[in-house]
Amino acid sequence: MPDDIAAVGQINIREEMSTSFLDYAMSVIVARALPDVRDGLKPVHRRILYSMEENGIRAGSPFKKSAQVVGDVMGKYHPHGDGAIYDALVRLGQDFSSRYPLIEPQGNFGTVDDPPAAYRYTECRLETLASNMLEGISEDTVDFKENYSGEYSEPEVLPGRFPNLLVNGSTGIAVGMATNIPPHNLGEVIDACIHMLDHPKATTDDLMEFVKGPDFPTGGYIVGTDGIRDALTTGRGSIKIRAVTDVDEVRKGRTGIIVTEIPYQTGHDRIMTKIAELVHAKRIEGIADLRDESSSRVGTRLVIELKRDARAQVVLNQLYKLTPLQDTFGVNFVALVDGIPRTLGLAEAIKHYLDHQMVVVERRTRFRLEKAQARAHILEGLVTAVDNIDEVVKLIRASADVETARAGLMKRFKLSEIQA
Repeated sequence: MPDDIAAVGQINIREEMSTSFLDYAMSVIVARALPDVRDGLKPVHRRILYSMEENGIRAGSPFKKSAQVVGDVMGKYHPHGDGAIYDALVRLGQDFSSRYPLIEPQGNFGTVDDPPAAYRYTECRLETLASNMLEGISEDTVDFKENYSGEYSEPEVLPGRFPNLLVNGSTGIAVGMATNIPPHNLGEVIDACIHMLDHPKATTDDLMEFVKGPDFPTGGYIVGTDGIRDALTTGRGSIKIRAVTDVDEVRKGRTGIIVTEIPYQTGHDRIMTKIAELVHAKRIEGIADLRDESSSRVGTRLVIELKRDARAQVVLNQLYKLTPLQDTFGVNFVALVDGIPRTLGLAEAIKHYLDHQMVVVERRTRFRLEKAQARAHILEGLVTAVDNIDEVVKLIRASADVETARAGLMKRFKLSEIQA
């Protein structure tokens, strides 16, 4: 047997399978699938935002090719394939996927039905709101770690100057667990955070005076409040979302149901296809025609033209019952707390976010204080030099080199090495 090959040993296959599976599961959970409770981001999203900040692709700067961003993120921080990175980037820029987009898109970033153009055709830059996620990152507010190759460093978490996890939500599937967090209104969540700062023992019931429920980017009505209360209290719940509709004349002599807002994560094609199938199967009667008149100018507009003898409310009730015009969002509020997956309610999520902000503010203040003290120390040396300018000039001129001059100044005027 060659010398460079280690001796063959025996292992227990059951133990090896158990250990290997656990290592893989934790890798997926921590490094890919679940968001951190502090900044609400998965590693791929965090790396995209940090890479764009490092390369100056900020709000107000020129747009850059998405391919450039994807390449930089993949090469430096996220060696998991360009497709996963671009998909994550696109979702950060879609106003129907993110309640408050963190990336400003240019080009075809897709629609609720259609995929985006390839990354060689689209461009992007950070939204103004994203600067709040990164604010203070150069002031030692968060810890950094080495990237996968050890050549670069990346933040373990972003400063996150607004509660992104609650505001934009998150979705992910890990090994043995999943998360599905709905987005909420920014103003409501901020008000709840302020209330908890003033009242640290505030309960979820107290906070629900401010946070009324999810705020989905595609709109729609939420039916009932029991699901909301369960979700905000326990971190688990089922929220029923119903499309916003209006009954109006769609052409002369014909009434129709016009859909202007749809349930979250439901596409126009899926809705129209399901309605057509039900009409064809004669499970819904009274529909004469279907048209998707949606556009970037008018937004969502699905027209369901009714037959002359049809009763609009009866047809609408059937549509809610049998089609995705009424859908359910299953809340499963799972996030990483100190690297461990936990199911959280509203009060817990806000508390963890505020704890993170306390650390960020404390570290930023300490950094600025040390910087100011270092500057003051140098200025004290300058004052000493100015007060004794003639003697300082004479000493420097009489010195053979810089080191001799520095040593002389330190000895004569009690200066530190930095001051000298």
